[in-house]
Amino acid sequence: MTGRRQTRSTVLPRLLTRRVRAAALTTGALAAGASLAAGCGVVPGATGGSGDDTITVMTWAPQDTDATNKPGMPAFAEAWARWINAEGGINGRRVDVLTCNERNDSVSAGRCARRAVEEEVVAVVGSYSQHAEGFLPTLEAAGIPYIGGYGITTAEFTSPLSYPVNGGQPALLAGLGRTLADTCGPVTLIRPDTLAGDQLPPLLDSGLKAGGHALAGDQRAVESATSYEAQTRRALERATTDPAEPGCVVPALGDRTGTFMDSFRRARADYPGVRTATVLGSVDQSAVDASGGASGPYEGSYVTGWYPAAGDARWAPLKKVIEKEAFGDNRIDAADAGVQTTWIAYTVFRQVVESLGDGEVNSDTVSGALDGGLKVTTGDLTPTLEWKFQDELAAVGYPRLVNANVTLQVVEKGRLVAAREGFTDVTETLRGADL
Repeated sequence: MTGRRQTRSTVLPRLLTRRVRAAALTTGALAAGASLAAGCGVVPGATGGSGDDTITVMTWAPQDTDATNKPGMPAFAEAWARWINAEGGINGRRVDVLTCNERNDSVSAGRCARRAVEEEVVAVVGSYSQHAEGFLPTLEAAGIPYIGGYGITTAEFTSPLSYPVNGGQPALLAGLGRTLADTCGPVTLIRPDTLAGDQLPPLLDSGLKAGGHALAGDQRAVESATSYEAQTRRALERATTDPAEPGCVVPALGDRTGTFMDSFRRARADYPGVRTATVLGSVDQSAVDASGGASGPYEGSYVTGWYPAAGDARWAPLKKVIEKEAFGDNRIDAADAGVQTTWIAYTVFRQVVESLGDGEVNSDTVSGALDGGLKVTTGDLTPTLEWKFQDELAAVGYPRLVNANVTLQVVEKGRLVAAREGFTDVTETLRGADL
């Protein structure tokens, strides 16, 4: 998450949005130049946006960086486009997907957004970026909706043109804190020393407080570090201060969580037993497998997620798309929370376009349908989704957060399985967050 942005109280009028877009297109075309092509791709056969029966969208995520990488998200978006076009498109319209490497920095995020404006995409769908300040102003000025972001930034839950499909980090950490309040002694959070990381402690603490637990220790760490020996030992020292109540260590470092756990595995033998816990996105089944499965450091760990466990039958349609259009593409893992979010985001987008029938499909009509009370179903992977600007969590700065449900999973015999049936709604817990 980034630093807090001012919440806009109303959606820009459509006429003004179109005028601003026209200006943005002119400016973007002059400023972008050849540099915009770097890091961006397109599904073969793309023909552009308006003027024909083609619908153009974009998906971006960081790839080949020293921190968090989500290559499966744009790769799956391309696979989804191949699948939907083989099925006849949406209402007979072909869908083309542009992709862009966000590179985990604000400058590249801005380049991706300007490319989206230049190409007149109707929406940015199923994407990941920690740098909302680099892309959201550009999308807002052009009136382009941001559907199904990963939920890593506060701005995704405040922007009137953001339509999140999950509760992001706020819901995951609040839900995890509430669970740990009942099972742990001292809790220590290991999180990135970044603006996004600064938002994590109060969210975890909201869940701990709701369960009558003391606040977590807040331990910053360099996101791109190659070793976390010092952080590991400090966390273990705090977690073992009370022999009668073994503590919990909560690494939330994205892709670097595995690096932390390597250091943790080596150091924990020198200390009494403690439990680990984290959030989906910092660990998934592939991370558990790579760390040694049942004999690895994640065994027994609680993990909060937005969706059902990867083995749930409700993921069968996603897996069929991967099998048909991306078999052998090792960037795409059906158990990855980013891929799952992209699938749900495109499920939303498909229903939006279907709701428009034979009418024009552009960024205004897409956001207009979403703002007009359209209710979207996702095969029970989420509750029915409907976006209203002033929603239940507006009072605590999350007016666009419409799905505060989380699931609780646990690593058992090397497999991530459901620890509790169904979803838990953490709306009330988030209302008590000290943000």
